[in-house]
Amino acid sequence: MIIRKRLATGVCALLAALAAGLLPASPAAADEPAAAKEAPKVELVLDVSGSMRARDIDGQSRMAAAKQAFNEVLDAVPDEVRLGIRTLGADYPGDDRERGCKDTRQLYPVGPLDRTEAKAAVATLAPTGWTPIGPALLGAAKDLEGGDATRRIVLITDGEDTCAPLDPCEVAREIAAKGIHLVIDTLGLVPDAKTRAQLRCIAEATGGTYTSVQHTQELSGRVSQLVERAADPVVVPVATEGAERCDGAPVLTPGLYTDREKFGEHRWYRVDVLPGQELRASVSIGADRRVGRDYGVLLRAVTVHGREIVRGSEAGDGRTDLISTGLRYPKPPSDEADDTDTKPAAETVCLQVSNSFSPAAGVKTEPGMPVELTVDVTDAPDAASDVASFGLGRGWWLLGLLVVAGFLTGLVWGWVSRWRVSVWRTN
Repeated sequence: MIIRKRLATGVCALLAALAAGLLPASPAAADEPAAAKEAPKVELVLDVSGSMRARDIDGQSRMAAAKQAFNEVLDAVPDEVRLGIRTLGADYPGDDRERGCKDTRQLYPVGPLDRTEAKAAVATLAPTGWTPIGPALLGAAKDLEGGDATRRIVLITDGEDTCAPLDPCEVAREIAAKGIHLVIDTLGLVPDAKTRAQLRCIAEATGGTYTSVQHTQELSGRVSQLVERAADPVVVPVATEGAERCDGAPVLTPGLYTDREKFGEHRWYRVDVLPGQELRASVSIGADRRVGRDYGVLLRAVTVHGREIVRGSEAGDGRTDLISTGLRYPKPPSDEADDTDTKPAAETVCLQVSNSFSPAAGVKTEPGMPVELTVDVTDAPDAASDVASFGLGRGWWLLGLLVVAGFLTGLVWGWVSRWRVSVWRTN
């Protein structure tokens, strides 16, 4: 047993030494410290209107579910995030519309989080009055003013706005038009069709997301995810319009794009890819209205001559709000001599986005469904680093080394085993 342990230790040390000698060292730290980044800001906007008394989330009231979720979220807020809380419908219980539509206030100021104080403030809330979503969004945008930090509003409500004609969707568009890079994400608690449409409109106006929530854990998980995402830079999607054929399609560079696609339609886009680069693309289509049970989305990369290179697809049935798929296409390096000054020609790759959605009875088909297309073109590892780092899909040297090492280890292990058996028989 001692011999076996020593042998195993020696083999592990040999493989570790080989790996240390062949695998790349981690990059050296930068000589200069990185510039300080302003802390991201998030404001949670919570509906405390009378309808939050309904007991239809995991056997408890919507308000109780929201409080439980808030406590879990507050425990998980990253230290670098500056968080605030605003309420709507929390204070005025009467029938005066003018007063009810002004019922929004900041419960906890945007800044470093005192978890105990924030939880105590949320614990005092009770379902009370109206649902002034528009005024609450305007108030939250003002709460987040100042500085260059990323800003995010997370709206949690169980119903549509009750303070028209101030349309919250128009309010969101006005906020987006200011160019202050503020994103509004919306979460609907057990939403009906009208609420879902309004919340989706608010989110889409600022590049945010909409989520339908049926359970407490869904709420806490999604809010935590959005708070953590606040530290990420805001990417503003670029509107584009796909073509019916590849030869007339828009040429896209790396970025995020939005479009609309009719039911059962094909749309084309073009991307230029140089030798040694990899194209990565993904597409999402939102079912912003009632659709048939069976549906799917297809993303194809095709040459200009019509030959399919690679495809990605996704299908489903039943109710969905979003369906996505993606693909990757690594273009091999050029065979041209390295000493030539001629720049290798880029290949034009045609991207086809198709869907197999069908409208439910009585549903309008115009405008088309929202499409979000992400395009990225990355450089392959350079030749100088191939031997050192191998890279994904380039690990043949390492694979060969491990095969040889395994073969030699097996021979040594077999020899030692036979030697031990012979010693045992002799004794």
